[in-house]
Amino acid sequence: MTGWFSKAQQVVMTGRSARLPVTLAVVAAVTAVGAWAVPAGAGQRLYGDAAQFVAGALAAFACFHAARSHTGARILWRLLLGAALTTWALVRLWWTIRDVAGPLPTPAVTVADVALLTLPLLTFVALVAGSMALPRPAQASLRRDRTVLVIDSVLITGSLLAIVWSVLPDRPLDTAGRDPWVVAVAAAYPIVDLVLVVMGVLLLVTRPSSRAARAPLRLMVWAMLALGCSDTLRLLRADPGALTPWESAGYLLGPALLALAAMSNRGLGAAPADERVDRDWLHLLLPYVPVVATGVFIAVRTGGGGRLTSYEAYLGWLVLGLVVARQMFTIVDNMVLLARVSEGRRKLHHQAYHDPLTGLANRALFQERLVLALDAYRYRGVPVALLFADLDDFKLINDGFGHAVGDRLLRIFAERLAAAVGPGDLVARLGGDEFAVLLERRAPEAEEIGHRILTALREPYAIDGHTVAVSASLGLVLPEPEDRNLTADVLLRRADAAMYVSKRRGKNAMARYSGADGGPNADLPHLLARAVSAPGEFGFETYYQPIVRFADGAVVAVEALARWTDPVAGPVDPDVFVAVAERTGLVAAIDDFVLDQACADAAALANAYGRPIDVHVNVSAARLGQHGLEEGVLRALERHAVRPSRLVVEITETRRIPELPPAVEVLHRLRQRGVRVALDDFGSGFNALAQLHSLPVDIVKLDSSLTDVDVAPERAGALCRSVLRICAELGVVVVAEGVETPDRARALATLGCDLGQGYLFGQPAPARTLIRTIPTQPGPGIAVMP
Repeated sequence: MTGWFSKAQQVVMTGRSARLPVTLAVVAAVTAVGAWAVPAGAGQRLYGDAAQFVAGALAAFACFHAARSHTGARILWRLLLGAALTTWALVRLWWTIRDVAGPLPTPAVTVADVALLTLPLLTFVALVAGSMALPRPAQASLRRDRTVLVIDSVLITGSLLAIVWSVLPDRPLDTAGRDPWVVAVAAAYPIVDLVLVVMGVLLLVTRPSSRAARAPLRLMVWAMLALGCSDTLRLLRADPGALTPWESAGYLLGPALLALAAMSNRGLGAAPADERVDRDWLHLLLPYVPVVATGVFIAVRTGGGGRLTSYEAYLGWLVLGLVVARQMFTIVDNMVLLARVSEGRRKLHHQAYHDPLTGLANRALFQERLVLALDAYRYRGVPVALLFADLDDFKLINDGFGHAVGDRLLRIFAERLAAAVGPGDLVARLGGDEFAVLLERRAPEAEEIGHRILTALREPYAIDGHTVAVSASLGLVLPEPEDRNLTADVLLRRADAAMYVSKRRGKNAMARYSGADGGPNADLPHLLARAVSAPGEFGFETYYQPIVRFADGAVVAVEALARWTDPVAGPVDPDVFVAVAERTGLVAAIDDFVLDQACADAAALANAYGRPIDVHVNVSAARLGQHGLEEGVLRALERHAVRPSRLVVEITETRRIPELPPAVEVLHRLRQRGVRVALDDFGSGFNALAQLHSLPVDIVKLDSSLTDVDVAPERAGALCRSVLRICAELGVVVVAEGVETPDRARALATLGCDLGQGYLFGQPAPARTLIRTIPTQPGPGIAVMP
């Protein structure tokens, strides 16, 4: 079957390649018959007109038939060719009828003579329409390309006519002795044909298309060349009634070649990118080559004492006008190009220095302006102040409502921030939910402006039917008089540190940087990075809080928690330094430190308690599915010879897992090794049940918001009872967090919860302290009231 198809395809391709030779042979045969077999005179004229009518009608039918299988520009130029050939055939039919009806007419201009111009005119329109689908050297407007193509074609044609007219020894139009109108109409045919030939050559030379795509264009050029030769011979012959075989051959060959162009499978516009050739220089220079040649020729002739005829003068003025028009288009093109380049540079400059989401200045522009402001402060004493703003708990908004709502919130936040400051102050988005305000000359009003910003930002945000309440923490820094060598980076770090002070004080406030000697205004990101790199030297420790069985008060596990007491900043709240770690990319380093230290202390804790106990280690949900977590866990277990079944990895439930499928795979592999998985702070996030369903979980730790059953026994008890029932169905162990009173412990035990954690059983403490205070026997259980 495949072989038959290949043979058929070869036959078809062979038939297509044989169209041109067959056409030439048919035209030659018809011309020969008319020249030698038909009697001269009226019979030969009748034969020629009839043959041309048949050729035109068949060519028109071929164009219309070929147009059915194309669309767009390809069908348009084929339909135009079909209409042109139809008109041309009707004129030939009219002449055939006149040949049959009566004697040869006297030479005069008739409607039929003018109607013959529809063939070149409609072919002209077809070329222009088809050329628009070809690749263009310069991406300008279509109207501009059409106009320039016509001007170039007429410009080159006028130059060629001027050269030809100058080199002819005789003046055929002056000596024809015929009616001037007849001569004018007869001369219009070859001139229009020459314009079409020039236009086709321009398209072939300047438009970078494939050879197959240019095949119909070449055929159209040859067709108009054949018609132009016949029209030229008709113009030059003395006897207007006779029809030479060469004229007849051109009139037969032209429609035939146009039909072949229409039947070509690859129409104008099919231009694979890999076959294109860059010819911009031809597009720019080619129209001026014949103009220069004409100018040189005329200059040489007039310099030798010759004079220009009226025709030459008219052609010269025509060419000069076209050159001026062409130059005007070039000037306009250059102006448009310069405007586009200027607009492009402006947009690129704006994109390089502005945030795409909010439209505010970005970090790069803010850094440049801050450097200039500090220079003005250093050398001219111009006051400067810097406000650093960070949204409080913005990640909860993204996790709960989605990133689209988060983006809308950032835009509204930016609008309010910009409206709260003056027009001369620079507001920038430095990244994420971090914003900064540079106050120049209004530094004395910085605190007032900061409080005005806080007031504006406290208003609730209405977004897509949701009312979102978001606050911000601000840090303010003003250079001291002795800070003449202060850099922009140091000033930003001080503002950032002051912002973290406001977060440590409870958020939704503003703190001012009060000095560079450490204390509460210390540079937390820098200090945290230093502490993580050398934990023992800079106060980073692992604390442990016991997890107790309600029935007998026995400690069954401990949770490892990171604590930081910096030599400069002092004790730093975990919520604060964890937020700093998430922003600075230090979460993984803190997780790995706590994991390694917990595994190192596991043996000592087991010896102190007299039995193996589980060690719970917190892992950021953002790390699940990322490279390094699984390897770090296995490496810590192997380094300290800890049984995997003794380790519990806790996932903070208030953070959305970025990529759930890879995270599930990592947890499955850890559980296959024996490591258990706990879902921490269950109930404090927005997708608690969804994560319980999706993740392979062994333990659920109820958030304190669900364990206050002693305060709200009905509502909290119903929620807690439901979670306990679900977990029992799933075979998941439940640990109650936030157990601070015996009443709460008894109430949870009554509901069926077996394990608890909280200040009732002990506060987090270092391993050395915890081991010294461990009793030798388990404590008393929690009495469950009947």
